[in-house]
Amino acid sequence: MKKIIVLVVLLAAGYAGFRWWQTYRSTGQQALDLARPTTAPVIQTNINFAVNAAGEIVPAEQVSVRPEINGKIDLLPVDIGDTVKKGALLFKLDDKELRQEQASSKTAVERAQLELEKAKRDYDRAQDLLAAKLISQELFDDTKTTYELAKNSVDRAQKDLALIDERLTKTEVRAPFDCTVLTRPISAGQAVSGSGGFNSGTEVLTIADLNSMIINAHVNQADVPRLSVNQRVNVTVEAVPGLAINGTVERIAPQATIKNNIKGFATRILLRNVDHRVRPGMTANVEIPVASAANVMAVPLAAVNTERNPETGVQERYVFVKNGDAFERRPVQIGVSDYFYAEVQGGLKPGEIVALEIPKEEQEKLARTAFAGVGPGASGVPKAPRPAGQTNATPALASTNAPAPATVPAATSSAPASTGSAGSGGGGRASR
Repeated sequence: MKKIIVLVVLLAAGYAGFRWWQTYRSTGQQALDLARPTTAPVIQTNINFAVNAAGEIVPAEQVSVRPEINGKIDLLPVDIGDTVKKGALLFKLDDKELRQEQASSKTAVERAQLELEKAKRDYDRAQDLLAAKLISQELFDDTKTTYELAKNSVDRAQKDLALIDERLTKTEVRAPFDCTVLTRPISAGQAVSGSGGFNSGTEVLTIADLNSMIINAHVNQADVPRLSVNQRVNVTVEAVPGLAINGTVERIAPQATIKNNIKGFATRILLRNVDHRVRPGMTANVEIPVASAANVMAVPLAAVNTERNPETGVQERYVFVKNGDAFERRPVQIGVSDYFYAEVQGGLKPGEIVALEIPKEEQEKLARTAFAGVGPGASGVPKAPRPAGQTNATPALASTNAPAPATVPAATSSAPASTGSAGSGGGGRASR
């Protein structure tokens, strides 16, 4: 008997809980439906569509400074962070040995010149004696050879001196342009190797021109066709709030690469006359304007639906316009779109009300068509009715004289993801 009573109590409690859950779900859904807008007016607004990307700021000109010859650092007057003018001394190698070699080479040149003068006098005298037939031809030829060898000795000594003079000029390394010292791994007194030696020489300094910098951005492959070289872009730096910089697209890689599992193209953006607060290694957000329209008639993106005409094969855009207590389907011409609004170039008037989701009567019509087995799907296959709230809205980039494309311009990895809900007031981005 007790088991029967416990079973009855459990069944009653389960039934009560089930009824409460049904009531709660129904009430919550009704509250959600009331809070979510289902219609919106046609308004006048500005539309701007831009491609967003993120990248790292690096110097446009960065040089690893290495000596050309072996030696020991004698002077190193610069340090990390110093600003150096073009032509200023960066470092100097100890040149004592080279100075001694230079003095020896000068002495060798002087000796060779003296020997040449003596050989020239002997050669001139031998010519006179040969003419008078006072010496043999063999003796004259020996004198001539000695004279030629003396000339070669002078030429060789002068070349050796020129090489030492050139090496002396390489003991001083000066700034090739106005620059800032980024790194200095070497100290004064340390021995270094030349760039022609092992491991391409010892790096003494790293310098860069911080007046011009570049941003290496990774742009999604879907957005690259909209970019062009010399295009102006807007840049913001996360580390410097409120700072806006203008940049120029300098180069777009011809081949795609994969970064963070996103296939895109490396894009180089040039920044000139950069604010001193911007430093290499900072992260920058790049906004590349693609299309814009000022003070145009627009509707929320969620109101725009797309359907392929089976007869013409053309993608057609349409909206549902409120007419009394019902909604009528009306074709529209779409221009520039962003992730929220779409420009309406024809088919609507300012102030008209459009639906943000498929009207109930349209859903019922689709359901009847599907049930009859003659839906608009390919090859006579019925297409299931779309749930309420799901739209075909896409941010289109159509020209003023051409229909909007059916494809959706994908956002870059740095662009915020849209919600895809028609009830968000046009913030959705979904396609059929």
